[in-house]
Amino acid sequence: MSRTRRTFGKDFKAKVVLEALKEKDTIEVLAKKYELLPNQISMWKAEAIRNLSAVFSAEKTVVAKDEIPTEKLYARIGQLTLENDFLKKSLG
Repeated sequence: MSRTRRTFGKDFKAKVVLEALKEKDTIEVLAKKYELLPNQISMWKAEAIRNLSAVFSAEKTVVAKDEIPTEKLYARIGQLTLENDFLKKSLG
């Protein structure tokens, strides 16, 4: 019987580490709850603590899903300016 390696997403890891950092339950209780080894949770927690300063020092490069790139906005502004100028000349 071959064992396959499980992979965990960043959201799952973050949820487990957040609960571990809250320290409401022990690592062993969390390990049973999420069907993980206690050592795995400890490693994720240590990695999160090591990299925690990067959250505050890095610039925000994440683009929101609803955010429109600035190039498209500038192109639209230019188009509207031309249309506005054309309509002003037509009326005046």
